Amino acid sequence: MDKDPADTPWILLASEPGKWQKLSPIAILYFAERLIRQLASQFIYLLPALLVGYAQIRDNPGLWLPVLSALLTLVGLFAWLSFHYYRYRLYKGHLQIRSGVLHKKHLDLPFERIQNIKLEQPLYYRYSRHVCMLLDSAGSHKQEARIYALAQDFAERLKREILRQGGTTEGQQADKEADPAVTEQEKLLISRSVPDLVVHGITSNRIWIFLGGLAPFFDNLFALADEQLSRLGLDLDGLLNPAGQAWWQFGLYVVSLVFILMALLTLLSIAGSLIAFYGYRLTRSDDRYIRRSGLLTRHEVSMKLSRLQVIVRKQDWLDRLIGRINLKFEQLNANIEHTGAVAVSGKLMVPSIDEVQCQALIDDIYPSNQMAQIRYQGISRRFILRNGLLALLPFAGLTGILLFKGESQAMAVCASAYLLTLALIWQRWRRWGWAVDEEFVYLRKGLLGVDYYCFPFPKVQQTKFRQSIWMKPARLCSVTLVLASGGQTIPFLPEIDGRRLIDISLYQLERLKASWM
Repeated sequence: MDKDPADTPWILLASEPGKWQKLSPIAILYFAERLIRQLASQFIYLLPALLVGYAQIRDNPGLWLPVLSALLTLVGLFAWLSFHYYRYRLYKGHLQIRSGVLHKKHLDLPFERIQNIKLEQPLYYRYSRHVCMLLDSAGSHKQEARIYALAQDFAERLKREILRQGGTTEGQQADKEADPAVTEQEKLLISRSVPDLVVHGITSNRIWIFLGGLAPFFDNLFALADEQLSRLGLDLDGLLNPAGQAWWQFGLYVVSLVFILMALLTLLSIAGSLIAFYGYRLTRSDDRYIRRSGLLTRHEVSMKLSRLQVIVRKQDWLDRLIGRINLKFEQLNANIEHTGAVAVSGKLMVPSIDEVQCQALIDDIYPSNQMAQIRYQGISRRFILRNGLLALLPFAGLTGILLFKGESQAMAVCASAYLLTLALIWQRWRRWGWAVDEEFVYLRKGLLGVDYYCFPFPKVQQTKFRQSIWMKPARLCSVTLVLASGGQTIPFLPEIDGRRLIDISLYQLERLKASWM
């Protein structure tokens, strides 16, 4: 019987680096779980058919048992084939991976391109002490490579070997981390308790997005809810019929139902926050920041300080009410796709912290920053005029139709909606601001909440100056500063300020001569 290659002594890779390696059989669980998640993500497309055919499904549940059994069989077979055809090796400074069942893939990733190596431990790997290794490189828009089901100690050694052969300074750091005495020198910057994560789940709740996605299915959902409540002796049609009861009673029922729905969705948001951030710890070791968190799947994400592109201090309207802040550190590859929003390799977030904790973390990274006290310059009021006129076009068309039909009440509602839109445009203009000092660029924007951005001049890779035919007579422009994590645009600047901002950015970039990564 062959020995599990994930538990093979390190000497195998040291003496036979060109030998193709197989995964541990426990990787089949990962392939199966990933396929089930992919199928679940497509469930939304089947939801209308399931809602329409709910009665038939309920009356004939046995019809679906063979379908479910066949589906699980196919998942298991595909997971085994994915494991069977997966091979990886370290060869002449490259990581090579062969994979694929129907579509064969051969990945060849040079060590010097690897920017981050992260370890992920799903719940079903904890007992066997296996992990998944995820690798990405600068300039990528998707995850470069994954090696599944490695023994945890073996994965640590493999990580150090890849970084060492890649010739990076992080490789030297990885060698230091092999010494337990050095690992203990990690400085704990912040941790998050369960109450903190509950608060984050409440403030980050996106109820309106969820409801918007369900909008096409409201009729079916209400019919299903009515049927279930009728079994409990509750008449939903009667409760929501304003003709058969006093207005205050009808309003009370509606408010109660909305409150119950919001409470349920908030509980889901809290559960998501706990699953993503449970056991959150942010530590620092020399110039590396390491975040560990996760309830079901434990994630370890590291960020080298030199790769940090921009700091984002985010506050939604509810965060502002209770004095909480979400702090994000965006590094290279901010658009990398990954399973789980919090595990995106380009971003490292600290959830639900207060003002003092937020400023302490920012000062730890950029001691000379002035994000909290610098004076921000606003943008032109023509931002309001331009967006107000654009918003007026659909409202004007709708008002004309209503006027033709003599719908005076609907016209009043339409006018009120346009005034509300103008108020939101004004509020967005009021939030906009920008500032610079000798080292950093600062931006402020938002709507009901407010976000602050801070990044050093050397992170600017490209500048863009835009001036439309409507801006030119007013001597206005829009300026975009392009970073490795994405572009930051300031609209409706005075032309003289826009050119000055570009000149300052390029001058400071040349003067400081610091690396963008």
